Amino acid sequence: MMSTNVDTWLKDKMISADVYSAEELLNSFLSEMENGLNGEGSSLAMIPAFVGADGTVPAGKSVAVIDAGGTNLRVCTVKFNEQGDAELAGFSKQPMPGRFEEKTKAEFYQVLVDALEPMKDEFESIGFCFSYPAAIKPNFDGKLLHWTKEIKIPELVGEHVGAGLLEALEARGITGKHVVVLNDTVACLLAGLAKGQSFHASSYIGFILGTGTNTAYVEKNSNIGKLINFTKEGSQVVNVESGGFAAFKRGPLDLKVDNESVNPGGHVFEKLLSGVYMGTITLELLKALSAELGVFSESGAKAIAAMDDLYIIQIDNLAAENGRDIGELGSDQFSDADREVMRTVFKAVVDRASLLTAVNICAAVVKGGAGTEADKPVCVNIDGSTYYYTYQMAEKVQAVLQPMLAERGLHIECIQVDDAPVVGAAIAGLTTFA
Repeated sequence: MMSTNVDTWLKDKMISADVYSAEELLNSFLSEMENGLNGEGSSLAMIPAFVGADGTVPAGKSVAVIDAGGTNLRVCTVKFNEQGDAELAGFSKQPMPGRFEEKTKAEFYQVLVDALEPMKDEFESIGFCFSYPAAIKPNFDGKLLHWTKEIKIPELVGEHVGAGLLEALEARGITGKHVVVLNDTVACLLAGLAKGQSFHASSYIGFILGTGTNTAYVEKNSNIGKLINFTKEGSQVVNVESGGFAAFKRGPLDLKVDNESVNPGGHVFEKLLSGVYMGTITLELLKALSAELGVFSESGAKAIAAMDDLYIIQIDNLAAENGRDIGELGSDQFSDADREVMRTVFKAVVDRASLLTAVNICAAVVKGGAGTEADKPVCVNIDGSTYYYTYQMAEKVQAVLQPMLAERGLHIECIQVDDAPVVGAAIAGLTTFA
């Protein structure tokens, strides 16, 4: 009876995947994609990347790469060998500036230049993988539209990050460099080229589900050529900014998490399935469940009420029952029955996130118009720790996605490329200025 009450409550709060229609979500997603491409009102930005999913990567030439991700900032040089394998050197990694405390524009660029300066003589071009909404320009620069993933560097909003980087380099006496700014998901798409060509991929998609989420695909619809510049093959890589999808109904606790975030009303889709939010929404659910149904033990209810944070890795380990660290969830304050309720709640969060992820990927396949032949599938390069390491997430996504594609006669091949944002940014840096 207790389990039935919790399941019903989760449906009432619109957390259960059962209350959503995959087909309705897909149709809404496709409609928002089309509206975005046509310059009409849409929650999806549909930003042209001004790079193509073609070209030959030169071997033996070094390029610098900056990977400004949701969690970390990584800098290195990359060189491809004759077999097309990426060789990384001078690798450095640190927390993304502005993640824990507000930073100035000058402080942000100082971190980048400090990392690039020791290898300034090893590269001419920089592939700048920038994992935040940016309007990409025909000169390959990007204007930051707004921050996501709780990053706090307000001075950079509205700025062209590539031009700012070059100015900071020149102020340090480092001149003659070129930079191409691209979204991490566009880089993820480009990173799939080598593997995709090996199995005759008909098109490419990059999908990331980690700290945040986003999708990039190849648009081949010549009817919208007036709005986005196509490559010579009549196609264009489009950064969907799928984390912003908002044409669906959310539950009251989803709205609460959104309202209390640093960007209320922005990237609402991301707040239901990305790593930075899944722990937050689960904790909100546990607190509300405790208050409304009283399903926890007295000590467990007090402990939940006192919790300020819930890390996804801890609740995920609890759900997986893998014997790894579950933090305070393993304390004597919680009974085994308490922990079973927690597993039920988190499973519902993951089930819904898996459904939404499947719809997202399916929409990109459908909109790209490729993959109609089994021997020429769409290459879907999937990156991100949330997708691969959340308990049963990948399996659940595929369980929803594959039937949706089969009903439409569409075929995909999902792959994983190590260091995909870095590899893709390197390809962009090497081929854009060739």
